[in-house]
Amino acid sequence: MGKIVAGAAVAAIGLPALNSCAGKPQKKRIVLYFTATGNSLYVARQLAESEEQLLSIPQMVKQNRYEFEADEIGIVYPIYGHMPPNMVRNFIRKARLKAEYKFAVLTYGARKCDAVEIWNDLSARAGNAFDYIATLVMVDNWLPNFDMNEQVKMDKHIPENLQRIAGEISSRRQWQEPVSEEERQMHAGFMALSGLDPEVGFLKRSERYFAVTDACIDCGVCTDVCPRGNYELTSNGVAMQGDCDFCFACIQNCPQKAIRFRQDSGDPLLAQGEKNPDARYRNEHVSLMDIKRANGQ
Repeated sequence: MGKIVAGAAVAAIGLPALNSCAGKPQKKRIVLYFTATGNSLYVARQLAESEEQLLSIPQMVKQNRYEFEADEIGIVYPIYGHMPPNMVRNFIRKARLKAEYKFAVLTYGARKCDAVEIWNDLSARAGNAFDYIATLVMVDNWLPNFDMNEQVKMDKHIPENLQRIAGEISSRRQWQEPVSEEERQMHAGFMALSGLDPEVGFLKRSERYFAVTDACIDCGVCTDVCPRGNYELTSNGVAMQGDCDFCFACIQNCPQKAIRFRQDSGDPLLAQGEKNPDARYRNEHVSLMDIKRANGQ
């Protein structure tokens, strides 16, 4: 297994060590992230002192790197059905995080339910208990229920909440965001409706849930933004197949809006199709190239 050490990784690419003016080494921090529409990457950037400290989880999985050492290690990811993406779930089970302080920030759009307790239990069982776990409400990209054009108009107080979280992490606060019994029951109801396995979370087949329409111009963006590499350019157009985290990176980042969420009345996740098939979203502070660099396989 590969091993990344904050500072050593910086030196390896010829950059100066992160030292204070007084000559004392600063606290070394690594921030691992998973992103599809850029929300979690935007948050991760605000929590990292430099781009060199930002590490994409899909890239770490691609490189088979699971061992990390620093003074502080953080993870930022979006919750899907109140749970971590399947790739993040499997990553933390394999990872060995050596740090004095570990923090996690979970981004969501509408309901967080018991996401904090789910992550705390999962990471603790993996031997990677976290000192601080918080959630941050942002734009919701769940296309069956939300119109992206309406979501971006909402003031969710992201800068203020993010500033508070960053301050608490800087002071190394030991805290886990509380979860109410009502939130636990809401999650239980969602799991009963969706039929998802709580030990797996969202893991579907992309070819069953998404369709490429005639609007496709074979630009190849989908082949670069899918963290599982499920898309391929062929002589007959774009082919799609494979296990899917339901991150929607393909749909949301397609310049032609040529990828659509299927509709199937027999599947609770597909019963409504999309709220607005003509509306798509990517965080305004994150570029398409950023998503490609984070997820390209």
